[in-house]
Amino acid sequence: MDGLQSKEKNPLSGIAPPYALLAELTHSCPLHCLYCSNPINLVKKEKELSTSHWLNIIEQASDLGIMQMHFSGGEPLIRTDLEQLINKTRDLNIYSNLITSGIGLTQNRLSNLITSGINHIQLSIQSHEAVSTKVITNSECFQAKQSIASLIKESQLPFTINIVLHALNLDNIEEIIEMCISWGAHRIELANTQYYGFALANQSVLLPNKLQIEKAFAIYQRKKQEYGNKIEIIWVIPDYFEEYPKPCMGGWGLIQLTITPAGQVLPCPAASIISSISFENVREKSLDWIWYESSSFNIFRGDMWMKEPCKSCIYRFDDYGGCRCQAFAITGSASNTDPVCKYSPYRPLIDNAISTTNSRENILANIKYRNLD
Repeated sequence: MDGLQSKEKNPLSGIAPPYALLAELTHSCPLHCLYCSNPINLVKKEKELSTSHWLNIIEQASDLGIMQMHFSGGEPLIRTDLEQLINKTRDLNIYSNLITSGIGLTQNRLSNLITSGINHIQLSIQSHEAVSTKVITNSECFQAKQSIASLIKESQLPFTINIVLHALNLDNIEEIIEMCISWGAHRIELANTQYYGFALANQSVLLPNKLQIEKAFAIYQRKKQEYGNKIEIIWVIPDYFEEYPKPCMGGWGLIQLTITPAGQVLPCPAASIISSISFENVREKSLDWIWYESSSFNIFRGDMWMKEPCKSCIYRFDDYGGCRCQAFAITGSASNTDPVCKYSPYRPLIDNAISTTNSRENILANIKYRNLD
């Protein structure tokens, strides 16, 4: 990333160009993770963007000022053109990151990715051992992930391990951190579950209680202090347990955009759930026009859309009113205050969800696995 600089704001709109693009190449995936935040209705393979579409998108992204391209899914390794797309980002001096379950990553495939110019790999794991991993993914994949982590470590590529945290693994956070370090991670991302898509359908199973969160956070703080600058450890806040909401991807349409496998362009990965908004497709409109001109990206920029209590809140330019997707999923309107906020009239809905975790019974019987066939 040395030497790369973002473009200036558009002089007509005052809007800065996006920094990053999340390219969801496919919704196909070999795993069935309980916490998957992809939409309930997945894009079928026959409706996915073609190689030529994605190559054109990367060119548009470069012209728009994109600095980073994150290749994700589903499982992006399923796409046989992945190396071709990564090669394109290298040619255009865009930093490339592969977000993967690792399943399907062989030594030969990794070598091809490196030759194509991949800059970074983020591997997802689910737990510290095989049994709980199988419960979370409905797949026998733990040993494979361990072997894949070894391949990535040996490659000496910058290497992040991401673990989505929830009731089924929070009690083992210390073992998880130590395992990630032993597997060679340079960076560990402890990402508390965001309740969208299938994760929301499994909320009664995944949502932890406050004591679990407090104990896990204390261990995170201790481990962060213990390892200091030797390894980066990130804690993504469990916003249901906060008084104030998180900013929506750094602000709706302010920092990044997402492109779905079918070409829908979104201000954040979960935005497709907001049925009251019509999102443009990159097959029909340019990225430049969508970013600067489209109503879907401008609707929640600034504060003119806000109503009370957001409208007069001193924090409105810190959290931008919170998450629009969460507001829609829980309250039915994307323009409502994020229900996580302590000032939101919908906060009792969050508190009620948390309180039910204390009386959870027959937890395994409640699990819903996604059918990806």
